[in-house]
Amino acid sequence: MKKSFNEKCFSILRKVQRGRVTTYKEIAKALRCKAYRAVGNAMSKNPYAPLVPCHRVVNANGKLGGFASGSKKKIEMLKKEGIVILNERIDLERYLHRF
Repeated sequence: MKKSFNEKCFSILRKVQRGRVTTYKEIAKALRCKAYRAVGNAMSKNPYAPLVPCHRVVNANGKLGGFASGSKKKIEMLKKEGIVILNERIDLERYLHRF
């Protein structure tokens, strides 16, 4: 059975370990496409949270991006994993997971 685009996104995201983040762009690149917005849409419909950690996906500039449970909850979850957030940004040099 062929996986849907969303399922492919979720499979890739499962590889991002605790204390790391990735971007919508990195997931799209791993899928060999430029559908960054479609990746964001998939994350917003994630039925597997927290097993598929969509809170670990941020914008390519380090800004937090959206989260179904709200940005406060996303910040709380990331901080619990040891990720430092300054001015609503994450240092991608330090925390980025690349595929």
